[in-house]
Amino acid sequence: MNKKIVFVTGGAEIGGITGLILGAASRRVPVVIDGFISTAGALIASALEPAAKDYMFAAHKSFEIGHEVMLQEMGLRPVLDLDMRLGEGTGAALAFLLIEAGLKIYKEMATFSDAEISGKRNR
Repeated sequence: MNKKIVFVTGGAEIGGITGLILGAASRRVPVVIDGFISTAGALIASALEPAAKDYMFAAHKSFEIGHEVMLQEMGLRPVLDLDMRLGEGTGAALAFLLIEAGLKIYKEMATFSDAEISGKRNR
């Protein structure tokens, strides 16, 4: 008989977060990771499917040492590093605004040729 051993760590929410991240990545949908627990789920997701990291944004680096270790393991650089300790998604709420603003600038900002700027100085 073939037996399998399953190890379970943490709460069911970590498994749910892992599944959400893998599902989002499979559909090419970015995910903003916030805090220790969601980063634990992200770490598991990246271990199961390394390409999932391409769809992750680390909102911030929290005060917890383990959080920084997990981010480093995944090679994710946090959008914010403010020694936040509030929780409840506050880092993601702030980082999401910056990510959204950056995307808007990237998509809508005029290029030099669009703005008819030649790069030459007129005197």
